[in-house]
Amino acid sequence: MDFSLTDDEQLLRANVRAFCRAEVAEQAKQWDEDERLPEHILRKVADMGLMGMQVPEQYGGAGVSAVASACVIEELAATDGSLALTVASHNALCTGHIFLAGNEQQRHKYLPELCSGRALGAWGLTEPGSGSDAAGARTTAVRRGERWILNGSKTFITQGSIGKYAVVIASTDPSKKQHGLTAFVLERGMPGFSVGKKIEKLGMRASDTVELVFEDVEVPLENQLGEQNRGFVDTLQILDRGRIGIAALACGLGRGAMDASIAYARERKQFGQPLAAFQAIQWKIANMATELDAAWLLTVCAAALRDQSKPFTFEAAKAKLYSAQAAMRACNEAVQIHGGYGYTREFPLERALRDAKLCEIGEGTNEIQRLVLSRAISQRFSRA
Repeated sequence: MDFSLTDDEQLLRANVRAFCRAEVAEQAKQWDEDERLPEHILRKVADMGLMGMQVPEQYGGAGVSAVASACVIEELAATDGSLALTVASHNALCTGHIFLAGNEQQRHKYLPELCSGRALGAWGLTEPGSGSDAAGARTTAVRRGERWILNGSKTFITQGSIGKYAVVIASTDPSKKQHGLTAFVLERGMPGFSVGKKIEKLGMRASDTVELVFEDVEVPLENQLGEQNRGFVDTLQILDRGRIGIAALACGLGRGAMDASIAYARERKQFGQPLAAFQAIQWKIANMATELDAAWLLTVCAAALRDQSKPFTFEAAKAKLYSAQAAMRACNEAVQIHGGYGYTREFPLERALRDAKLCEIGEGTNEIQRLVLSRAISQRFSRA
């Protein structure tokens, strides 16, 4: 097994790291306080080709591997979780769903704009009354002539207020529950399609998160994405891919916290010697390094399987579950190593800890990952 990156992947990673040091590191704290990412940063990210990473070049994307994409998300998250989440969600969810389920006309219509960053994309699955339970979706789409009429709402929608396009999952046959869901592409400005309240969050504060409201929204038939009543099947594939991104994001948050802790432990002195000389601190950092390396290997494994067009649902769930836990532990220990300073906003550790919690919830909670894994394990034993 070869776990080394290709020359192109190493170069991409180095370029993103240099960008983060020059353009992100000193500004991330202010973005968190402002609860918004400035447009010029998103434009620079787009100019680097990071807004359509895995979309083929024929549709305006960069066409990089899933492993390379994971490297990018990990590097961004090591400096700022909100920026990493914006890039990860834009790539994996709205853009990814259109590429997965869209026909050629839809791909050529939407993807070039999304990949260039001229438009941001949102993705609507979660509702106020249904999170992990997709069968509980209450947003409906009813066919009327040459239109679908959408009614309902979605919540926790990343890029919801700033995205030009939104892929929305609605029930077209409530009797079939999750097997009666269909996806649609909605465009900002459609009558009846509006932004609801802003979601005030613990972490990832600079990442745009809102409710979306649909009141008799008329959606043309050509905006149906994929087959009718197949939206849930496509959604599961999108979530599998998104989990690789969240795993990479968690690895980045943890690594950023660990790197900050190593630097602080070398500089900070207590009782006449650096903190790094104390075994208690050494063991904390050793645990961080071990767990984060294990998390990254799980993430790369899932990404590599995707690149090889092999099944990766099981591996993506493991990577997302373990990486989220490793990130939380690493960020928590980083705050402890920094002591009182770690609890202040002067240092980035408290922000990293707040941001890391999202990784245990988004793209399927830790509990959902365990459910996915336990079912897969049971199936394997039943075939033995």
